[in-house]
Amino acid sequence: MKLTPLMTDDMLLRELGARLARVRLERNLTQAQLAMEAGISKRTVERIERGEAAAQLSGFLRLCRALELIERIDSLFPPPLPSPVEQLRLRGKVRRRASTPRGAVEEAKPWTWGESPPTGNP
Repeated sequence: MKLTPLMTDDMLLRELGARLARVRLERNLTQAQLAMEAGISKRTVERIERGEAAAQLSGFLRLCRALELIERIDSLFPPPLPSPVEQLRLRGKVRRRASTPRGAVEEAKPWTWGESPPTGNP
């Protein structure tokens, strides 16, 4: 969605929050990881991504509106576009969660004779 001066502050905050969430997901970060890197609480990240009005941010938007700079926010935070390969993979689906890197999952130790069988196998 293109940002325009006709949008309300709530609409602008929701759109900016959604764009930040998409960038976070593209970088495969959870809200908790982003919060830790930014030095803020996870709850704050959740609220910003939902576009819940924060006094400082809505004040910033009011200043931008008064200075006729709302359209310039688009160049500062352009809507992220998925790569062509990602577009094919998603096929219209919107990514909603970050995932753990494949190498970070602890691998199961192979079963050997004399041990009890692994869980899930009778």
